[in-house]
Amino acid sequence: MKAKGFRLLRWNKNVDVEFQDRHLLDPVDSTNKEYIQQCIRDEIHGTSTTVVLVGENTKDSDWVDYEIERSLKDGNGLVAIKVDDSVSDEDVPDKLKENGAEIIDWNPDEFGDAIERAASQRSKVGESSVRGRVGAGCGR
Repeated sequence: MKAKGFRLLRWNKNVDVEFQDRHLLDPVDSTNKEYIQQCIRDEIHGTSTTVVLVGENTKDSDWVDYEIERSLKDGNGLVAIKVDDSVSDEDVPDKLKENGAEIIDWNPDEFGDAIERAASQRSKVGESSVRGRVGAGCGR
């Protein structure tokens, strides 16, 4: 629900955040690894910043790891947003930490600035700086 709420924030006149939305919220109806990876690449292509909404199980998802890896290969900036107070820094995927993602708490007033900072860092990341493991399958 927080992910869907995040997407709606751009229309909330009380929150100063602007972004164009491309998302991976709907599960891909397939078990074919190559097809799922292509769907992820299609959604990330042409974006400048990848926002990873972090819940308690996010770090266990190989697909989230693949999304982060793909984002870095495409030169995207990264932002990690913890979806609620129960999420700790230990719940943040290592690949985000290892690649310098800004990690913030759920505070819509901070989202726009964090996304802008990540976008400005995007020229500093790329394929040569990707650190961490490559996902091996769906961990959801």
